[in-house]
Amino acid sequence: MFSHTTLGTDNLDRSLRFYDAVMKSLRHDRFFRDATAVGYGDPDGDQFWLVVPVDGKRATVGNGTTIGLLAPDRAIVRSAHGAALKKGGSDEGAPGLRDYHKNFYGAYVRDPDGNKLCVVCHNPEEGDA
Repeated sequence: MFSHTTLGTDNLDRSLRFYDAVMKSLRHDRFFRDATAVGYGDPDGDQFWLVVPVDGKRATVGNGTTIGLLAPDRAIVRSAHGAALKKGGSDEGAPGLRDYHKNFYGAYVRDPDGNKLCVVCHNPEEGDA
């Protein structure tokens, strides 16, 4: 359904440290970097971008906006949450089950620019029915 997701940043180097750690936890490689943009994911597929706004204005956070990053298992949700906090993110909800559906295991953080992320696994825990 989606081609790519893009978030603005006012400090690309700071965001790079944060997202390199989070994306590494989620097993997504950085495939592009220049002075104004960083790309993660698959150059020919799903992509996640950080950019300095092209209009020269400050990057802003969308009220009510959350970017969901898919994790293959719950341990990776925990790992990505921990990596985010170590690299300047702030906690918006510790890893755990949520009431969206019986296997929604997510963690919420804000990146250093204030963008809200959810790292989520929709799979049951090993051994669960």
